[in-house]
Amino acid sequence: MSTQPTVLIVDDEVRGLEALQRILEDDFEVMTANSVAEAEDILQKEWIQIILCDQRMPDMNGVDFLKKVREQWPEVIRMIISGYTDSEDIISAVNDAGIYQYITKPWHPDNLILTLKNAAELYQLQRQNELLSIELKTSPGHVEKTVSDKKETLREHFQDKDGIVRSPESCLNQVCDKIRRIAPYDVSVLISGESGTGKELAARALHYNSLRWDKPFVVENCGALPDELLESELFGYKKGAFTGAVEDRVGLFERADGGTVFLDEIGEVSPAFQVKLLRVLQEGEVRPLGSGKTRRVDVRVIAATNKDLEVEVRAGRFREDLYYRLTTVSIHMPPLRERPVDIPILVRSLLEFTMSQLGKHAEGFTEEAIACMQAYHWPGNVRELKNEIQQTLVMSDSPVLGADLLSRRVLRAAPEEDQGDEADMQIFCGLNGTLKERVESLEARILKETLIRLRWNKSQAAKELGLSRVGLRSKLERYALEKVEQIRGENGSKAAG
Repeated sequence: MSTQPTVLIVDDEVRGLEALQRILEDDFEVMTANSVAEAEDILQKEWIQIILCDQRMPDMNGVDFLKKVREQWPEVIRMIISGYTDSEDIISAVNDAGIYQYITKPWHPDNLILTLKNAAELYQLQRQNELLSIELKTSPGHVEKTVSDKKETLREHFQDKDGIVRSPESCLNQVCDKIRRIAPYDVSVLISGESGTGKELAARALHYNSLRWDKPFVVENCGALPDELLESELFGYKKGAFTGAVEDRVGLFERADGGTVFLDEIGEVSPAFQVKLLRVLQEGEVRPLGSGKTRRVDVRVIAATNKDLEVEVRAGRFREDLYYRLTTVSIHMPPLRERPVDIPILVRSLLEFTMSQLGKHAEGFTEEAIACMQAYHWPGNVRELKNEIQQTLVMSDSPVLGADLLSRRVLRAAPEEDQGDEADMQIFCGLNGTLKERVESLEARILKETLIRLRWNKSQAAKELGLSRVGLRSKLERYALEKVEQIRGENGSKAAG
């Protein structure tokens, strides 16, 4: 039996049917019909996921046919393909027949295949939703208990060390103490910090340590959407509010009623949208797009930004009244470079997570690898550290992960990735002392990075650097790098993380 999604193409033109079949048959199980009657016969006998129907046919137009399909086989994803672009046809197709996509001729093969693959994914999501609905009806008590247990597990996770991985000596301890103190109080919180520092984790810790812990926690990245989409996502919309609004949609504020809304990258929203958001925060009401009525919502708002909003307010890019509405209490998440003491425990935690995701086991990192990671500045913070661990685990062929597997930017402990002349200047600017001392510091850094990457093979290192073995040994003694090799020889076989 084929595991590919089944597409039914309905078109009275034989050439059109054949062309579509040739394009789609590699990715889909394709069936064809050159009349409405033949298509209905196939639908009664076969399991069809997607219908791709021509609009202009002699016995019945595509929209009228798909209206019938919607009534008898509502789960089938319905699509129209047509050379005509009459606006009334398109509106009728979308609203009356519940069309997923209106495709105009001439169409591009790659775009058509991508659209159909998206439709197939939508069909599978619909099926999963149906199964969940059935389970809810047949065993509501069991489902309710399962959901309750998961919520309780989440709460325990975020109450125990707030779900934020750190060492006992971490500067994050003060931040987490502040989170625990303010979490029970129903006040708005602004979390600041660079990208990848764990602002969403802090928001979740606030929610699960609050009195709203058993209510929804919803997240919206305000910097990822234009105003119109952001407004519809947060406040919802009524059917017919705009093209494509084929049914009512509940916004995130209503879905989070009683719980918490986390607005990430709040500093990216436009001045026009800031006015709308301020009104919601002041009045506690939302008005869906296309609706004349407002709806009361009871939510706690936590916002986050990687910008300095006080600077943005002074520059006139962020409303002062909105800033103070969001900032009853402020929390700052320090960057990873300011807490190297957390790196060993973070590495262990992220490695365990990565192993479970990739299905690959490792005993841990060597002490030398941990030391290299602690020396690096991590401009991408924990997110960059996570990517580095994933890459290292994928590239390893040994149960112990050595420093030689780390990226060159990590080995040379430079604050920026290698991006040409500008990055090279960053390396020089990070050095202190006289010219002679700076050159020697850079030379020592190059030697160390090369030796670690080549697993301390001095012959290969000397060849790569254009030195003799005697010259290389002289420099190793000069910069006391022999001691690094000895430490590696004694402890490097032990997994440190």
